[in-house]
Amino acid sequence: MSGETVLVVGLGLFGSATVRALVDMDIPVIAVSEDRALVERYVDEFPHVVNMDPADREALEQIGIDQISKAVVALSKVELSIMTVLALSELGVQEIWARAATREHGAILDRIGAHHVVYSEASTGRRVAHAVSGYMIDYFEFEDGFAIARTRAPRSMWHKNLRDLMVRTKNQITVVGVKRPGQDFIYAVPETYIEAGDEMIVSGQVEHVDKFCRLN
Repeated sequence: MSGETVLVVGLGLFGSATVRALVDMDIPVIAVSEDRALVERYVDEFPHVVNMDPADREALEQIGIDQISKAVVALSKVELSIMTVLALSELGVQEIWARAATREHGAILDRIGAHHVVYSEASTGRRVAHAVSGYMIDYFEFEDGFAIARTRAPRSMWHKNLRDLMVRTKNQITVVGVKRPGQDFIYAVPETYIEAGDEMIVSGQVEHVDKFCRLN
């Protein structure tokens, strides 16, 4: 257990895709499901899989929920989803991502404590995994291994321009643009200057984008 550990509740298509992506990024993850068959299916693939009622506060406390700040609720059962989000919120989880089956379901999740509500399946699972990791603000991955990410400018790049940074050569990614707080988005050119607090839109192969977004 560490401050980075993410709890993923539910091991259907969305949940398993999220866990798999987090594992691929070396983010510590605990997967929980009330479905014993799914737990047995993934117990050899994922490092930590627990069979339990995810809405049971005592069970959540036993797995160390007080040390977990981020959770993804990927349940298809509407009632269980609602009860789980409510339990996680009341137990103080700081960032809860929840899958909704309908807009009405999503509205309820939002009202009871979900910070982010998502509606699609496997592709969104990977997108949420990258965002919840903390390295990216948003993320899109294409089928051919190409990705676009929105991330905070690494400290090592502050007060320098893109020409001097040579990110395409050194990091094998392309800076598409830069967004400065309170200012309009600008498309990147060699003279673009990077400041503290800037957000960068970058593109490239998945592994290169992931590596760049982890710089500090």
